[in-house]
This record gives sequence, structure tokens and C-alpha cells, in this order.
Amino acid sequence: MALALPVAVQAQVQTTYNTYGYPGLIEMPSAHSRPDAELALNFSHFRNTTRTTLTFQVTPRLSGSLRYSALRDVRGNTPDAAVQEEIFDRSFSVHYRFLDETRRHPAFAIGLNDFLGTGIYQSEYVVASKTLHPRLRMTAGMGWGRLAGVGAFQNPLSYVFGSRLDTRPGRDGDQGGTLQAQNWFRGPAALFGGVEWQASDRWKLLAEYSSDAYPQEDGTAFNRKSPINIAAQYRLHPNAHVSLMYLYGSQVGVNLTLTLNPKSPPSGGSRDPAPPPVLTAPRVSGSTLDVQRNLAAGLQAQGLRLRALTVQGRTAHVSFGGTSRTRTAQDIGRTARVMTRTLPPEVEEFQITPAVSGLTPTRVTLRRADLVELEHDLDGAWASYTRARITAQEQAIAGNRATYPVWDTGITPYLQPALFDPDEPVRVDFGLQASAQVEATRGVILRGILRQPLVGNLDQSTRQSDSTLPRVRSDGALYDAEGSPAITELTAAYYYQPGTNLFGRFTGGYLEPMFGGLSAELLWFPLRSRFAFGAEVNYVRQRDFDQLFGFQDYSVATGHVSGYWQMQNGFHLQLDAGRYLAGDWGSTITLNREFKNGWRIGAFATFTNVSAAEFGEGSYDKGIIVTIPIDWLSGTPSRDDFTTILRPVQRDGGAQLDVAGRLYDTIRGLRGQDLQANWGRFWR
Repeated sequence: MALALPVAVQAQVQTTYNTYGYPGLIEMPSAHSRPDAELALNFSHFRNTTRTTLTFQVTPRLSGSLRYSALRDVRGNTPDAAVQEEIFDRSFSVHYRFLDETRRHPAFAIGLNDFLGTGIYQSEYVVASKTLHPRLRMTAGMGWGRLAGVGAFQNPLSYVFGSRLDTRPGRDGDQGGTLQAQNWFRGPAALFGGVEWQASDRWKLLAEYSSDAYPQEDGTAFNRKSPINIAAQYRLHPNAHVSLMYLYGSQVGVNLTLTLNPKSPPSGGSRDPAPPPVLTAPRVSGSTLDVQRNLAAGLQAQGLRLRALTVQGRTAHVSFGGTSRTRTAQDIGRTARVMTRTLPPEVEEFQITPAVSGLTPTRVTLRRADLVELEHDLDGAWASYTRARITAQEQAIAGNRATYPVWDTGITPYLQPALFDPDEPVRVDFGLQASAQVEATRGVILRGILRQPLVGNLDQSTRQSDSTLPRVRSDGALYDAEGSPAITELTAAYYYQPGTNLFGRFTGGYLEPMFGGLSAELLWFPLRSRFAFGAEVNYVRQRDFDQLFGFQDYSVATGHVSGYWQMQNGFHLQLDAGRYLAGDWGSTITLNREFKNGWRIGAFATFTNVSAAEFGEGSYDKGIIVTIPIDWLSGTPSRDDFTTILRPVQRDGGAQLDVAGRLYDTIRGLRGQDLQANWGRFWR
């Protein structure tokens, strides 16, 4: 009787993360993947080795990992390197499942380890995994580089592609950050494998044969006696696994993984107020001012703000301030519901224009009769979209004078991390942030943020910049040490619409913690286009380290032209080209995966005319961007989010000015593609 089972049964064996933080066994990889969009934080530790890895399941088949390892008594990446007491190493990995498991064949995956780091873990592999029983899975693979340390043999690829693949060139002593593709799948190869037994829903037992000889670890501190590793893994929670490991016949270790998925909010969903029902025959009496007051009160109950109301015959036009970029369709739907309850029954057509930062890019026209008909329709969201008329608003709507000024103030806690400092890999400050924003009149916005750190260790860094470029970012530790309290932003901005599909911004003041000055931006963004193009010019001066009102001597003109492309399946590509803060010229490419709820996870790389040697460690600027919408955490509508950039190294080359309120992200939730993607919330 065949042991292979249908895929639905095979799924009983849970795919988990190895000590390198990507899908695998104990230390070796496997061929299966974790759920799409999962974000995992993995900690592993055993003798002289501690790894912390952030892994994102970019697509159902592809995952990417950023790893930070603390290694003791280890050699560098060259054969003659001396043993060092401690090394902090950054590395990237990718894992791609190119063939799914079926009854007849296993799943297959291919991967690259440490393809952008210093090369301590550099290796490549091809691996296959097959489920033989509902609770039993076998894995076998072939590795190169570090994974060819035990039982190595001649590279089988050399029989097909030539003998040059028998030699692995090695690294050329670079600053790290380069691909070093000349090594991939070259040199000797070795086999590895293992077995997973899902003993119960919570317990899993694992055993593997490891082809990693740990060649760079000092043998006196790390005694590798055997290629066999065993582990017992326990599922603490659907989002947490812990493993106890016995490695290489001599070491005991632990592996902990915490996961979350942007598709599944921890709050259990939205905690919005219930939407008002559509009123088919409202009894509206009183003056026009009374109607406006009732409409404003109805919108306020939904967390919205009335900006303007005009009624002409059978048509009413309403402009309102919304809750968040990802809820625009819901805000429009609730505005329409309130209009059915507060406007006279003879008003048959509703023209609704969301407003943000004084801009009103899009108008949505709905018929009252369609709202009545579709409120309880099973396919009401899609039907309402097909019947809506969505058009570009050519000019910004001024709004009623009585609605200004619009204030937004608050005092909130903040968390500011700083990662990858070799002296202290994790630094963080916690404090209070006072913010105030006022829209004095349409499009004129004054904004300020004052921060006071309360506890933390950002001010304890003593590392000094060795940069030969203008120190536009590498003096960040000095700003952290002296900025208490700190004015991180104090600006005046003006937003306007100079023409159809054109949007503009002028901003002046203390633009960010390190620079102040003037910024101007123009964006062309057609209503239904997946493409947008913009240009920004800035003239800025470096601020004093205390981040109050003073400036230093360094000033620079900087700016970029930018292209934006909303790709399929939530992927978003941005290309910026221009001059950076240190006066260097080049371009930045950013690829994000974005979710309907506002989550954004992506990576960027910047290449300028600064050489790798002049840039310093890391060779060029690159990193991972994670944006978490606050309303995903709280369930309460909010336009705020938390964004962190995980940079392996913060240097001066490729440094871009950080200006709040840039046009593309300000208005994109009101344009055709985003509006359509979130229209499913219309009746919520």
C-alpha cells in the first residue's frame, strides 16, 4: 500500500523554522513553506552562537530573511583569518519552493544563505520534502558552500555545465553587501537530510543529518563530534513554537519562533461604531443650516468630519474628512447612509468627495435609489461599485469657513529602536510624544512634534563616525544623546491642486530630526492609473544635535524624480532618482507588498556615485521597511501608523530627506486602484 497521501492529509505535519529562521528542520532547510504573508521573529542559541532572524513569507512560495548573529570565538570569512572573541554578523537569505508536493513526487525548494552579508554563512541548496504518513515527513537535499562541509563530493553540476563549477572562487575581501554570485552553486557539494514526526498537535520530534562542519568556529570552544542533530518542538500557541535541541553530539540549544500575519488583526477585527441604516423616507424639516448641522452630527457619530455641503436641485454635494487611507470606501458608504437620513427626499443624487490635507482628488456619485435597493443585497458591495460614478475632482473644494480651523492634538507614548550597533546590537528609547496639527484653512497645515525620552539607552552610544562623506546620518548617535527634549518636526505646509490629476505641496520648517529647510513637490496621478510620477526639490540645512532651533553649517540642495507602480497582488514598486543629502547622485528602488488593511512590508536598495570603499561597511544603503497601521492593532479608525526601517548599517551615502506628508501616500487611498481594492468595506 502506498504511503503517499492527499495534500489535505499531508498538512498535518507542521512546517516550522530552523535555527537560521527560515522553513526547515533543526539547522537544515526543508522544501515546504509557511502561510502566505506570515512575519516571523526567530531566536536561536547554542554554544557561542546566537541568531535573531526576521522572516517574511513574501508570496506563497518565496520567503526572505534578515539575520543578525552574535558569534564568539569565530574566524572571519577568509581562510587565514584569526579567531575573534566576538563578531556581530548580518546576513540575508531567500527560500523558494518551486514545486509543490503531490502523490507522486515531493516538494522541491531552492535557497541562498548569506548572499548579501560577509559570507560566514554563505551557502546554497536544493531540497526535497515528502510526506510519507499523516504525521511523518522526510527531507533530503544537496548543499554547496558552508553546507558542503561534511561528506563533500565533486559538484554534480560540473558534469552538465563544465569543470569551472568544481572551484568555488571565494570572497574578495569586500565591505559586505555585494551579491558575490560568482560563488553560487560552485565548489564541492554534500548531502543532508532529516525526518519530522508530528507526535501530536503540539509536539513534534525532529532528527537530521547536517552537512555543516562549522569550519570557522574555534574547535576548542565548539566541539563538533557528530553530524546528527535531534530536537523536540512544542507549540506554545498557534503563533509561538519553542524547540529544545541537542546539536552535533556536544551542544544543547534552544529555538523560539513568534509569528503574526498581517491578514489577521490581533484585535479580532474592527471596533467601528455600527453603521446607520439607510432611511428610505426621511422626514427632514428646518432650514438649510439645520440640515447641515444634522448632517455634521451624523458624520461625527461615524468618526467623520463634514467639510462642505451644497444642494442644487436634486443633487447634493458633500465633502468630508475621513478616518484612514484603507477605509475610504467604508467612509464613503457611511457618508451616503447619513445623507439618506438627513437630506430631503427630493435629493436623489449624492456627490461625495473625501478630503485629506485639503486635497479633494476624487468624487463619487451615487443614486439614493441604488442605496435603498442594495443595502441588503448579498452582492451589494460590488453592485454599488458598478453603479457608482467615480470621477476626478479638477479643483480642491474650499469647504465651509465654519469648519476651520481643524485641530488634532494628543500626547502618546513612543518607542524608538536603533539596531545593529556592534557595541550594543539593540538600543531603544521609550518616552512621551506631544503632537499638534491644525488645518488653519483649506490646505494650510501647521504641524509640530515634541519628544521627551523617559527611559532607554540610545544616549549611551559612544561610537564615532569615521565617514569621509558629509555626516548627514552617521552622526545619529549625537542627535540621540543631546535631543532631550527634541523637536522632531515643526512645519507649515500648503497643499493644492493646480490642475486635473495634478497635486502640489510646499513645506517649510524643521522637516525632520536632522534637517530643516524648504521642500516643494508636484505629483501627476491619473484617477484610474496604476502609475504615478512626481518630482521633489529641497533646500535644507543640518540641524543642531539638540534638535531645538539651531542649525549647523552644512547645507545642501537635494531632490528626486519618482515613479510609482501599483502592481498586481498587492505589490508596489517605487523608483527614485536624484541627489541625496551627502551630495551624491543615484537612485533608490523600493518593492513593497501592501495589504488592504494598511500593512506594508518591503525592501529597498540605493545605488549612488559613492563607491563601496567610500561608503564603508555594507557597500551601499539597503534595508527592510515594515509599516504597521495603528488601527490594525487597536481596531479603532486612525490615520496613524508605526514604520520602522531595519538597516544593516546606517551610513551617509544614499541618505534621503524624510519629509512628512508626501503627496503620493497622502492621496493614493482616494484614487481609483486603492479605492476599488477596498470597496468591499462600502457597506461595513
